[in-house]
Amino acid sequence: MTVRVKICGVTRAADATMAVAAGADMIGLNFYPSSRRFVSTERALVVAAAVPSPVWKVGVFVNSSRAEVEEIRHRVGLDALQFHGDEPAEMLAGWPCPVIRAFRIASAADASAALDSSSPAYYLLEGDAGADYGGVGAGFKWAWAREIPASRLIVAGGLKPENVADAVRSLRPFGVDVASGVESEPGIKDAAATAEFIQNAKST
Repeated sequence: MTVRVKICGVTRAADATMAVAAGADMIGLNFYPSSRRFVSTERALVVAAAVPSPVWKVGVFVNSSRAEVEEIRHRVGLDALQFHGDEPAEMLAGWPCPVIRAFRIASAADASAALDSSSPAYYLLEGDAGADYGGVGAGFKWAWAREIPASRLIVAGGLKPENVADAVRSLRPFGVDVASGVESEPGIKDAAATAEFIQNAKST
């Protein structure tokens, strides 16, 4: 099965169109106000309009209330939810769409703890750089993720066109996720880098 590619932190309709044309399977919309890639609901509607089915529109949330997430999910037509904060396990349950839970890991034990603590549809792993809720492109040793079922694993953090093929070969994950690794500046995707990233991931 070919790996799925998520281009995250998309802030412009043109970038969504470009990423989808290059073969992206998921477009990430970041609703965390402190993020450099934050989009308002109104902006997200514009970007989402450029994302055709069956490409997933994934909403990224950090410690938002359930009511806020549900309102945005319904208005924007999100196909999946990604929780990237300190949400309790009950926040991950009861949604009518797949849930992705992000974990920042600094050891294999952290990956094991993630597996024991939660049961989302997908586990997104990135490195722990000590930053506020990730999003800084911190990588991790891919061997740490081997306990996570590959069919439920999304590898993130530190990926770029030059190393994504190695990550796919190493873990054979469900998906890979990139934001800063294909940007010319935060929230602005570079077309050549995005196309190269997707090509390298899917041709492995």
